[in-house]
Parts: sequence; C-alpha cells; structure tokens
Amino acid sequence: MTQQEQTPMNQQEETASQQDTPSPTQQASKLVIITEKLLHKKIAKIIDEAGATGYTVVEVGGKGSRNVRSSGEPSRRELNPNIKFEVLTPNRDMAVKISDEVATQFFDDYSGIAYLCNVMEVLHAHRF
Repeated sequence: MTQQEQTPMNQQEETASQQDTPSPTQQASKLVIITEKLLHKKIAKIIDEAGATGYTVVEVGGKGSRNVRSSGEPSRRELNPNIKFEVLTPNRDMAVKISDEVATQFFDDYSGIAYLCNVMEVLHAHRF
C-alpha cells in the first residue's frame, strides 16, 4: 500500500503501535549533595566543569549529626537554608569525581553530605 493509499484506520494503527513502543532508557548514577546554600554557585561550577549535563537544586531543611553551620551557630532553616543538588551522571566515575571535589573543597569548613544512589534506568532520557 502506498503512502497515498493509506487509510485513516491504518494511520491510527501505526500511531498506536508507535505509542506502545517503550522509550529508550539509559543507565545512570545519581549524586546527591546536601550542604549550605551559600555554596550553590561554587558547587554548580564544579558540576558543570565535570561535564554533567545538568542538575536539580532545592532548598531543604533537617537535622544532622553536626547540626552546626559554618558560622558555628545551630542551623536556622529560615535564615540559612540548606540546598540539595541531585545530579544524574552517565557513569559512577563522574559522580565520584564531583563528590570528591566538593568534599575536598568544602566539607572541612561547611556542613554537608554527599551520597550516591543507584539508578536502575533513566526514562525519557532524550538529552541526558
């Protein structure tokens, strides 16, 4: 059947078939960094320079073992919130490189934690 002979029903079946095809997925590592908000730009620069394609940052609060900010004061969420970076990297090595650089530069003087999560697969990874 030529393109011109294709009926509306055949076009609907073709569209439905394309929708049923699963999207390609990718393996990834997720690096999570929780630290003081004042480090936002410096950590973002480290992530960019390592070659990660992007990240998500949100303000967070909570309590950790240190419960002390770089100023020596107890944390006050309303004055100096923490931030959480989530970075999907195409491999574990990139995530560890970013984490090591952040820890080396900041974690002796600022509160923070970094950890890796195993990501089984990234769905809809069009530009990841």
